[in-house]
This record gives sequence, structure tokens and C-alpha cells, in this order.
Amino acid sequence: MYRILIVEDDEAIAGAIAQQLRAWGMEACVAENFQNIMEEFAQTSPQLVLLDITLPFFNGYHWCTQIRKVSKVPIVFLSSASDNMNIVMAMNMGGDDFIAKPFDFSVLLAKMQALLRRTYDFAGEGSVISHKEVLLNTADASLLYRGEKLELSKNEYRILLTLMENKGRVVSRDILMERLWETDSFVDENTLTVNVTRLRRKLMAVGLTDFITTKKGLGYLIGD
Repeated sequence: MYRILIVEDDEAIAGAIAQQLRAWGMEACVAENFQNIMEEFAQTSPQLVLLDITLPFFNGYHWCTQIRKVSKVPIVFLSSASDNMNIVMAMNMGGDDFIAKPFDFSVLLAKMQALLRRTYDFAGEGSVISHKEVLLNTADASLLYRGEKLELSKNEYRILLTLMENKGRVVSRDILMERLWETDSFVDENTLTVNVTRLRRKLMAVGLTDFITTKKGLGYLIGD
């Protein structure tokens, strides 16, 4: 089942789209926090985004740019402003398609299905792992938090990936060292400690304090 994030501030339009998507067997998530669409994106981890241009606080172009920093997820713009300038702007900002309002739901479905097939049938699943407001991009080993992008070393990325894949569960130091060995790095107890310390410093620099918790004698944990 594909999960679709609908970023549309007209409740009637958003509700109608959500109803149609659910009837087509998709999971529809309607954005509510227009001050922080990236938080909505992180929480829902959608396979496709339907994005209006005119929104409260920040427009759709802004949010498209933010999403493109961490994900190649298909983005379809929906807008009544369907002049050539807006269409060109939407494509240049990273949009995959543009549908003018009012639109026929069958046309919307056809375009969405074509995008989903091209993206996932041939390219596999998406490349973002999220937890709360943290988005880990597996395509380029980077992290995004509240608009701040962090470049991670190979070992830092592997540690964070393992912890986020097991969020809510303690990961032992032995398991982390095994994952780091997969990167062809020589890893011992001291090397692991140094890498975790460096990773924590980077996270703290963007405001992520206590994101990784140490469980003495057991390992490390990213809580739910």
C-alpha cells in the first residue's frame, strides 16, 4: 500500500483527495502543521507527495526544496495558478508533475500511478529513514534536522543507521562493531567509542542533545 502525503490547506479539497486515495487502496495522510511540513514528512515517510503551491507560512516551492534535500520521493504540484511560469518554477524546484485545479480525479490517479510505477517498480523503495524530526538519507549518508544538513562519515552514518533501524531497542556494542566491520574499517572498542563521541558532537551542534542514550553495560539506544 502506497502512502501519500497531501499538503493542501483547503480542507474540502484535501478531504476529497484523501477519500479518493483511500478508495483506490492507498494510505492518505493529510498535513496539518503548515509551519513545519518537514515534520509531517518525517512522521509519515510517504512514497509520494501532493503539494499545493499557495500555503500558509511558506509556499509549496519552499517545501519542495526542503524535501529534495533529503529525498527523491515523487512530488506532484496541485495548483489553480497553472500559468507557464508556475509550471516551469515547479519543475525547476524539483517537482515531478503539475496538475491544474480543478482536476479530474481519474487524471490525478493515472499520473500518480505512473509516477509510483516508475519510481518504485524499477528503483526500489525510498531512501529516507525518519524518527521524529530527524531524517537520515541513505542515498548520500546525510542527516537533516529542522533545515540543518549534516554530512556524516562512513562510520558515523553506519552507527546512526543501525540505531535508527532499531529505534526503541538497545543495540549492543558488539552489533555496532559488526556493522562497522562491513565498511572495511578496522574497529575495536576504542574506535567505536571515538566514533560515537564524534557523532554525538555533530548531533548536539544542530540541537540534538541526548538523541543517543548510553545504556551502561548494554549498548546504545534511540528512544521512541
